[in-house]
Amino acid sequence: MPSIDLSGKAAVVTGSGRGLGLAYAHALAAHGASVVVNDIDEAVAEAAVKSIVEAGGRAVAEVVPVGTSEAAERLVNRAVEEFGRLDVLVTNAGILRDKVLWKMTDEDFDAVITTHLKGTFTCARAAAVRMREQGEGGSLILVGSPAGQRGNFGQTNYAAAKAGIAAMARTWSMELGRAGITVNAIVPVAATAMTETIPAFAPYIEAMRNGEPLPDFLRKGEGFGTPEDCASLVPFLASEAARGITGQAVGIGGDKVALWSHPQEIRAAYADGGWTPDTLADAWPTSVGAELQSVGIPAPKFPEA
Repeated sequence: MPSIDLSGKAAVVTGSGRGLGLAYAHALAAHGASVVVNDIDEAVAEAAVKSIVEAGGRAVAEVVPVGTSEAAERLVNRAVEEFGRLDVLVTNAGILRDKVLWKMTDEDFDAVITTHLKGTFTCARAAAVRMREQGEGGSLILVGSPAGQRGNFGQTNYAAAKAGIAAMARTWSMELGRAGITVNAIVPVAATAMTETIPAFAPYIEAMRNGEPLPDFLRKGEGFGTPEDCASLVPFLASEAARGITGQAVGIGGDKVALWSHPQEIRAAYADGGWTPDTLADAWPTSVGAELQSVGIPAPKFPEA
């Protein structure tokens, strides 16, 4: 395999002032791409740009909350104005408004859907228009989550948005294939401000910040590591080495990389003339209902004390 070289390419990474987004921006810049850093906090965005430039990369900041078409156009236009083109879009921006269903307000739901799902849609649409005009292909890298793959307690809005993002990746991979634009969803798992709120992970994240390595049972068994562990997937998917990869959901974290399956039928049964409620009740336990699917993100397996 040739070394990954993104020289001459320009990328937009939404929500890249800190955390995973910043790690993605740094990884792209380290492999030669010029990067538009996006955040809603100007000081955070400028600090991110400074850190990339000091490491030898090229970056500029565009401070705008994603979600609207106007914000998406600003991000794409900034890449074109500064770097002359757009080759890579990473839709990382997101917020959380976690509550159980009966306590979640319209505002809680709409805010998360606007940032994650509509923000991904508007930014991807603007990027696709530009990439198709350029006629040289490109890469849309959409950021998903295990919550979108399996559901998660208290995250109706977030899980729905992330599931929709995975579905959009599959759809857009078909629509943009002829233009040479690949579209994939990544499913990162890392030590972030969000995972630090999980009590079981908190002491390990704190130890990591104090210079201790994460243990193998987390890095390998749980696929849990640093944002930088996840970031390597982004320049790979943006490179020529990944030209044949599209429409996929790829998980990464710690020492683990994995391909998520697409939803598909796993059992079927048939009844001449169709089904009635009574025949469904009779057949269900020994046919399609014999192996019901689990829900939720599996609890981490920690070694016994």
